[in-house]
Amino acid sequence: MNREEILKKYEPTRENLLYILHDIQDSKNEKYLSEEDLVAVSRYLKISRSEVVGVATFYTMFSVKKRGQHIIRVCVSPPCQLMGGNTIFNYLRKTLGVKEGETTSDNMFTLESSSCLGVCAVAPAMMIDDQMFGNLTPEKIDEIITRYREKKNG
Repeated sequence: MNREEILKKYEPTRENLLYILHDIQDSKNEKYLSEEDLVAVSRYLKISRSEVVGVATFYTMFSVKKRGQHIIRVCVSPPCQLMGGNTIFNYLRKTLGVKEGETTSDNMFTLESSSCLGVCAVAPAMMIDDQMFGNLTPEKIDEIITRYREKKNG
């Protein structure tokens, strides 16, 4: 579904802003909102571009820069940090060869941090797209990343 079709799905009211932004972002392989998207939404809802940009940059689930096929969000909350979250985040950076906010050279993964994933009982934790992974170790991360890479190549 393209941007115009997505906009037509919703009444042009401000209450639909988050739904529209989600749908537009999810419709793209790069999982981001382009400048053209932000302007189109602004015009459709008859609200300022700065208001749309403010929402798109406030919420961590949105991005205004291109991202990989899969978004990895690593919890950096105190409980996860106490359970080795820094080690896990550093291991992912090394394994993927990227810094926070960057995308792997094959455009498969973008690495991001999250202030809380809400699964403290299984800290340290991360999420890939909508799937949660807890009780992480370097070995478990290797298995998870390998599974995702095999799905792409399989």
